[in-house]
Amino acid sequence: MICRHCQKSNVNRPRGLCWSCYYKPGVRDQYPSTSKYARRGVGNFCGSAPLPTCSTTAAPGSEEKIAILAQRAQNRQSLWHPDDLTLETIPTAAAALAQAC
Repeated sequence: MICRHCQKSNVNRPRGLCWSCYYKPGVRDQYPSTSKYARRGVGNFCGSAPLPTCSTTAAPGSEEKIAILAQRAQNRQSLWHPDDLTLETIPTAAAALAQAC
């Protein structure tokens, strides 16, 4: 295979790059990893994430909850808020809603 960047040298580094291009500043960032083990997708980063601004009452596993988790990942927030509705707190929340009606 030939280098994806310079189109001259043989590939001997990850991302389909030759040795010179791989270690040239800025070039490596232009090409995504071709490894099947690479981290991909929204929210894959190292570090501690801030808590979301508010909790959610969406039931675990519901489409609404999945959409909220995707939005939190896109905003680089923690996926879980301590006050989110959980399987253990659903009966309590349902009882509170029944009393309110």
